[in-house]
Amino acid sequence: MGRIQVPRKFVSKYPHKFAKGKNRFLCGQRILPKPITGKESLPDLIDRAFLAYNAARLQEACRLFTERMLRPDVTVGMSLAGALTPAGLGAAAVVPLIKAGYVDWIVATGANLYHDMHHALNLPLYRGSPYARDPELRRLGVVRIYDILLDYNDVLMQTDHILRQILLQDELQKEMGTAELHWHLGKYCAEFEKQTGVKDASVLAAAYRAGVPCFCPSPGDSTIGMNVAGLELRGSKLRVNPSRDVNETTGIVLDAKRAKRKTGVLLVGGGSPKNFTLQTEPQIQEVLRIKEAGHDFFIQFTDARPDTGGLSGATPHEAVSWGKVDPASLPDAIVCYLDSTVALPMLTHYALARHKPRKLKRLYDRLPEINALVAKEYWKRNKAL
Repeated sequence: MGRIQVPRKFVSKYPHKFAKGKNRFLCGQRILPKPITGKESLPDLIDRAFLAYNAARLQEACRLFTERMLRPDVTVGMSLAGALTPAGLGAAAVVPLIKAGYVDWIVATGANLYHDMHHALNLPLYRGSPYARDPELRRLGVVRIYDILLDYNDVLMQTDHILRQILLQDELQKEMGTAELHWHLGKYCAEFEKQTGVKDASVLAAAYRAGVPCFCPSPGDSTIGMNVAGLELRGSKLRVNPSRDVNETTGIVLDAKRAKRKTGVLLVGGGSPKNFTLQTEPQIQEVLRIKEAGHDFFIQFTDARPDTGGLSGATPHEAVSWGKVDPASLPDAIVCYLDSTVALPMLTHYALARHKPRKLKRLYDRLPEINALVAKEYWKRNKAL
């Protein structure tokens, strides 16, 4: 084989075709990773080999979360959509994030918080097949969440029975927001963990211990809400007021901004929890009539497309037009089109490996003070109404 001379530099015959300034674009990390050996830690693998496409977006999300969002002056809100707690991601990822002080407030679907109670009660859920015959499962009393299987009587009905006993306690016979409701449930879940011997299994229990408020934007859309409604028929005085959630979540963001702190959102999935987390900024701007730019940091894991009209696919660029995201922060707004059950454990591992725990903000303890701030600001600008 003849020797081929590799030219040192290619001199174009048509230099006028290339505009000056291309070095602005050809200045990123060179894509030439070392071969994977199997000895790398997960964070090192993400940093070295996740260089393009959604792998690169995941690396960017991990680094943004760890290097920018976990600074002491950032208040971090997390939204949880999809059946994550039945899949074990509550215990595996959300609880460690709460304990490390990486998450300051949570918005979740009611289903995530209801199924979380199974773990606190040490009631088992099992890996199964998504191809099981559902008529047979129904006949046998087995419930399927894709490839997760649980017993209808020994898990679902048992959890419902215990949940109803909690909801009938005297301390819950009043009107409240979902943060207070879930604080009570978390208190009992923390006690259940002690009684059953499980440890760090429940998001509600971990949030209760850490003072992290948990909100549910659609409280009737879950078994918790179903049982609240059922007990109302027998005279229960428990009433869930979603307006309190709107004011409390808005107050959390407003309180941070008034203290010259930044706010960031970690959106796991989409749906109602995503919008409820983001609408805090329009509430400040449109209803409280306070000039504000939007959230400072934005990370979302989603598999939804932005062109079908679904909220889960709405990009941070679109959110800018609503005032939800500060336009100056778009470089710090990342959408990773990846299954959240893959992305969330990897981000959790990366953050715990790369960042020390933060001091807990214990926002639940401050909700009365935060509510007072919202009321004061509302009346200051809405006296004419």
